Amino acid sequence: MTWRESPCGCPDGASAAAPEATAGDPASRACSHSSRSRAWAELLRLPALFSVPGDVLAGTAATGAAPSSRTLLAIGSSLCLYEAGMALNDWADRDIDAVERPHRPLPSGRVRPAAALTAACALTGAGLALAARAGRPALAVAAPLAATVWAYDLGLKHTPAGPVAMGAARGLDLLLGAAATTGSTRPALPSATLLGTHTLAVTTVSRQEARGGTPLAPLAALATTALLTRLVTRRPAGLTRGRPQATDHGPTGPRTAGCPGRQSPALLTTGLAAVYATTTARPYVHAALNPSPPLIQRAVGAGIRATIPLQATLTARSRGTATALLIAALAPLGARFAKKVSVT
Repeated sequence: MTWRESPCGCPDGASAAAPEATAGDPASRACSHSSRSRAWAELLRLPALFSVPGDVLAGTAATGAAPSSRTLLAIGSSLCLYEAGMALNDWADRDIDAVERPHRPLPSGRVRPAAALTAACALTGAGLALAARAGRPALAVAAPLAATVWAYDLGLKHTPAGPVAMGAARGLDLLLGAAATTGSTRPALPSATLLGTHTLAVTTVSRQEARGGTPLAPLAALATTALLTRLVTRRPAGLTRGRPQATDHGPTGPRTAGCPGRQSPALLTTGLAAVYATTTARPYVHAALNPSPPLIQRAVGAGIRATIPLQATLTARSRGTATALLIAALAPLGARFAKKVSVT
């Protein structure tokens, strides 16, 4: 077990090791509660949650519709299914983590395996229930999303199909927003493909984070980032608030693509795409030059954080300017909390 001092001054796991010594001590009970909370925060990788709402919001923007109450239900479903995957991931890998990551909550004894599995089941049920409340189309996407998460954690993760499954899960998560808001996923398919490709690249790099590897994966991820940056800035998305993007209907009538009304979304898209590219560029280069576990883990963390500006870019590309700025605001919050709890 890894013993680390908690904020209240006693070592993690102290109350578990000697419950009779802490039963009547309020300070020790508070320390024990703090240690348990931190253990669950590590298990669920809570800072990574900031990368989730943008999936649904980008899917909604791709349809040309404004967010609604069903969009909020879809976000809740997405958050639950994401955290179910986190808990299930550590439960499935508890024996491997006992060797490679003994400090993780399960092998260190700070969270019981049965509790992690129970949490995964409960969160999956909650995610599906929220999707059902958002409507049948949303549930029709959430069900295969949940199945993909469970299949990845229980069997596909350590196979060549693992990164593909993880990319598919992110893509389905984006489609969940489209299905919940309008009942149709077709307009969001291009955005889902781009986001899924990014996730596939990050997941491929993550397969080397415990033992290190070769420069190939981070180099491939770097090339993928460059390609995606080019694609999201090359041309606008297919819909603009329910209308084809060939025109923008202003107060004085239709405006063409080259008019000033179109420049602001284009500039925002380009700026957000630049943030996306720069978030991952240096960590990927460093990992390629020295594919050691610490640098690979840093590259994976950067890839996860870069999901947010990519979501914002896809949303701005669909003319969801306000929503894109809202998504982008989640990035510094995620980075701040990631300093306290690792996202990998």
